[in-house]
Amino acid sequence: MSKDGINSKDFLIGTLIGGIVGATTALFLAPKSGKELRDDLNTQANVLKEKTDRLATDAKERGTEYVTIAKDKTSELSQLVAEQSNQILDKVKDIKDRAAGKANHVKSEAEDAAADLASEASDVADEAKVRAQEAKSEIEDGIKDVKEKVEQSTKG
Repeated sequence: MSKDGINSKDFLIGTLIGGIVGATTALFLAPKSGKELRDDLNTQANVLKEKTDRLATDAKERGTEYVTIAKDKTSELSQLVAEQSNQILDKVKDIKDRAAGKANHVKSEAEDAAADLASEASDVADEAKVRAQEAKSEIEDGIKDVKEKVEQSTKG
């Protein structure tokens, strides 16, 4: 864009200088009377003024066009950035939700495993109590038998 601006500027300056030099040269080299020369200079000045006005108007229009284009591009870029920001936020939220879901699943499985282990430990403890009671009964029965045998052997 700056290259186009420089080329347009150079073109305008070249046109203006070329027009002035050409008009001045033509007027001074043509053999005319003073009044005719003044009239020609006046006419050429008016033509030059019109060209300058046209070039100035064109430059203003191009400047306005460039401003409009810049505003449009800025608006487009802003909109694109906003859209992409929203997409990124949505992806981050989705990842966060999936991670939370996986964490809850792992927590639930850990709680289930802990409950299973607690139940199994309770079953093992109950079985140990039963076996201990059976062992106690067997020992008591064994003591009774030994006691009876001792009593019989002392009586007999």
